[in-house]
Amino acid sequence: MTHRFAAASLTLLATVLCSACVFAPPSNVRVADSAEVAKMGEQAVATCGAGQVKEVSAKSFTCK
Repeated sequence: MTHRFAAASLTLLATVLCSACVFAPPSNVRVADSAEVAKMGEQAVATCGAGQVKEVSAKSFTCK
Protein backbone atom coordinates (compact mmCIF):
# COMPACT_ATOMS: atom_id res chain seq x y z
CA MET A 1 0.00 0.00 0.00
CA THR A 2 2.78 2.45 0.90
CA HIS A 3 4.62 1.60 -2.30
CA ARG A 4 1.52 2.42 -4.40
CA PHE A 5 1.02 5.71 -2.56
CA ALA A 6 4.65 6.69 -3.10
CA ALA A 7 4.48 5.80 -6.79
CA ALA A 8 1.25 7.75 -7.24
CA SER A 9 2.72 10.76 -5.39
CA LEU A 10 5.86 10.66 -7.51
CA THR A 11 3.80 10.48 -10.71
CA LEU A 12 1.65 13.42 -9.63
CA LEU A 13 4.72 15.46 -8.68
CA ALA A 14 6.39 14.73 -12.03
CA THR A 15 3.22 15.77 -13.87
CA VAL A 16 3.00 19.06 -11.97
CA LEU A 17 6.69 19.87 -12.53
CA CYS A 18 6.56 19.07 -16.23
CA SER A 19 3.54 21.28 -16.86
CA ALA A 20 5.13 24.57 -15.81
CA CYS A 21 3.29 27.75 -16.75
CA VAL A 22 4.98 30.46 -18.75
CA PHE A 23 3.72 34.00 -18.25
CA ALA A 24 4.40 36.57 -20.93
CA PRO A 25 2.76 39.89 -21.68
CA PRO A 26 0.40 39.96 -24.66
CA SER A 27 2.14 40.82 -27.92
CA ASN A 28 0.31 44.16 -28.19
CA VAL A 29 1.66 45.37 -24.81
CA ARG A 30 4.80 47.46 -25.10
CA VAL A 31 7.40 46.98 -22.38
CA ALA A 32 8.95 50.21 -21.09
CA ASP A 33 12.40 50.98 -22.46
CA SER A 34 15.02 51.70 -19.80
CA ALA A 35 16.09 54.81 -21.72
CA GLU A 36 12.54 56.20 -21.43
CA VAL A 37 12.51 55.58 -17.67
CA ALA A 38 15.93 57.23 -17.31
CA LYS A 39 14.76 60.28 -19.26
CA MET A 40 11.63 60.55 -17.11
CA GLY A 41 13.82 60.19 -14.01
CA GLU A 42 15.91 63.16 -15.10
CA GLN A 43 12.76 65.22 -15.63
CA ALA A 44 11.48 64.15 -12.20
CA VAL A 45 14.67 65.30 -10.45
CA ALA A 46 14.59 68.59 -12.36
CA THR A 47 10.95 69.18 -11.37
CA CYS A 48 10.80 67.75 -7.84
CA GLY A 49 14.37 68.36 -6.69
CA ALA A 50 17.05 65.91 -5.63
CA GLY A 51 15.76 63.43 -3.04
CA GLN A 52 12.15 64.47 -3.54
CA VAL A 53 11.12 61.92 -6.21
CA LYS A 54 8.74 59.24 -4.95
CA GLU A 55 8.15 57.09 -8.07
CA VAL A 56 9.16 57.09 -11.74
CA SER A 57 7.73 55.15 -14.67
CA ALA A 58 8.21 55.48 -18.42
CA LYS A 59 5.25 57.87 -18.70
CA SER A 60 5.03 59.70 -15.36
CA PHE A 61 6.62 60.49 -12.03
CA THR A 62 5.46 61.42 -8.55
CA CYS A 63 7.07 63.85 -6.13
CA LYS A 64 7.15 63.34 -2.36
